[in-house]
Amino acid sequence: MVPLLVFYLHVVTFVAVYTKRWQVEGVKEGVLAVIFMALIFFVGWSMASYIVKLVMPPGGLAKAFDNDAAALTLLTLGEGIFYFFYFRGESAEAREEPPTSA
Repeated sequence: MVPLLVFYLHVVTFVAVYTKRWQVEGVKEGVLAVIFMALIFFVGWSMASYIVKLVMPPGGLAKAFDNDAAALTLLTLGEGIFYFFYFRGESAEAREEPPTSA
């Protein structure tokens, strides 16, 4: 159940980021943002799986929270922190007013 929720959260996030980028900067930027996020997802999942295999027993902690669920949870937490700072920096740049020439 945990992997299903994590995958659903990622699909919703991909659609939201694509829509925001598409409205602000165009279709190409929307597609690039989704490709970037998918790349981070797949690479991060393999890294999180490796870390979880080092820390957790082979069967996981419970039947509903096995190693894959733990890896996806770790990945989602890491992505959440990364995207918070990544998109926060972009919104700060967008709020700055361009300099006016005299």
